[in-house]
Amino acid sequence: MYDYVIVGGGSAGAVLAARLSEDPQVTVCLVEAGPVDSAEQIHVPAAFAKLFRTRLDWDYDTHDEPHLNRRRLYLPRGRVLGGTSSINTQIYIRGNRADYDAWDQPGWSFEELLPYFKRSEDNERGADAFHGAGGPLAVSDGRAENPMSTAFVEAAVEAGYTANDDFNGATQDGFGAFQLNQRDGRRASTATAFLHPVLDRPNLTVETNLQVHRVLIEGGRAVGVTGHRLDELITLRAEREVILSAGTYNSPQLLQLSGIGPAALLGALGIPVVLDQPLVGQNLQDHVLIPLVYPHEHPISMLAAGTPENFQRFLAEGRGPLTSNGPEVGGFVRTDASLDAPDVEYLAAPVMFTDGGLGVPTAHAFTFGPSLLTPRSSGSVGLASEDPTAKPRIQHNYFADEADLDTAVAALRIALDIAGQKALSPYTGTPYLPPASTSDADLRAYALRVTHSIFHPTSTCAMGSVVDAELKVLGVEGLRVVDASVMPNVVRGNTNAPTIAIAEKAADLIRGLRAPADTARGGAAAA
Repeated sequence: MYDYVIVGGGSAGAVLAARLSEDPQVTVCLVEAGPVDSAEQIHVPAAFAKLFRTRLDWDYDTHDEPHLNRRRLYLPRGRVLGGTSSINTQIYIRGNRADYDAWDQPGWSFEELLPYFKRSEDNERGADAFHGAGGPLAVSDGRAENPMSTAFVEAAVEAGYTANDDFNGATQDGFGAFQLNQRDGRRASTATAFLHPVLDRPNLTVETNLQVHRVLIEGGRAVGVTGHRLDELITLRAEREVILSAGTYNSPQLLQLSGIGPAALLGALGIPVVLDQPLVGQNLQDHVLIPLVYPHEHPISMLAAGTPENFQRFLAEGRGPLTSNGPEVGGFVRTDASLDAPDVEYLAAPVMFTDGGLGVPTAHAFTFGPSLLTPRSSGSVGLASEDPTAKPRIQHNYFADEADLDTAVAALRIALDIAGQKALSPYTGTPYLPPASTSDADLRAYALRVTHSIFHPTSTCAMGSVVDAELKVLGVEGLRVVDASVMPNVVRGNTNAPTIAIAEKAADLIRGLRAPADTARGGAAAA
């Protein structure tokens, strides 16, 4: 018996376990389906793609995407302590003030959430109105210093866009280098930042290699979870709360396996209905990437990162190509001047990045392209089987709304314009499988052919529909969801930092604490 049982040791769960166990009077059990994060490739930033489709990845795919020529897209999710923060590209982006204010949930405006971003943060640039220092989570400038990344920012400025050295500062618009969740050139996941320093707490238990199959509900209240480690059935009881931090795909799957979800689906699978909640698993949102790939002859891409010299520099200095997170630089743009905030993020990486991250680089290359930040299309997550080890049925419905495809065309035109600038010309002479032309029709066809997820799923257990503003599951006592699935809408940017902030706030909600005293005004990414 524990006071709190947290399911999922990832971007949210590790934070929650660390914060809740600060009180020595409560007992916390964190349950992770995967192993501890001891694999060396986790901690070498440039090796993140080598973790795809390994034992550390849930290795999901979409169902046939009806608006992408029936293609199935790869969806990596971390299955290891630290979750996806142990296998992602480490970009620290909060999103835009407008995102949180538009959620229209009490306590979740940007001004109310900013102190939680700052509480986590240990920014190497120091503290200011927008940033924190001294928190558990390292936020650092990149150390790879690839000349292609520098050239990309210069080309964007040549194309008429502003430079921006802090996307989490006064404004989000413009181009520059991303700050990263790294310390001394090594990955800073939520496991290394929040969990490892507190593993010796006697009131904190961490169970790994234990896949939870369902939440136990008695008399309308969650009282524990049950699952398997290999063939051993294990039940963990929760005196106060069960907290699902299993992620945007797995949290709704677990709710449905526990009888909380659409009654028609549960009934068809023979799962007893505890609560008919048709919105569990709905409203699935994500960002897509539409990459442009440019092979070239300059031996400076990540293809050359693993040389003995680079390896030694990584070990001795924590610098060089092995510290590359992939998309080292990028930018935020409004495809329509009338928009109140950016609707496209550009991501640029000094590597040949193909097949949704599963392609093996065969040449030195530079890859960049637009990611659509405010999709109108949405999908769903549902059970494919009553067997809890079966993967869920995921359908994102990318480009179901024609307006998303219009944005994609406008964003590709901007990308091609940047590619044609003088600063990038040494690296963009010969595109790899480019659009047939720059006509609307050919750019649309290109987008449908190469679009893939950039791995930012959210909103399947959204506040206001599945959970309330305190993240409690509506209609069930003693059960919360704390992860990216509670976002009413996906934010304008990478989702790891917002997920950590959600967990920070949730920890205070659970403990009955007030927000941190620092309520600095101004607001990052205000414009």
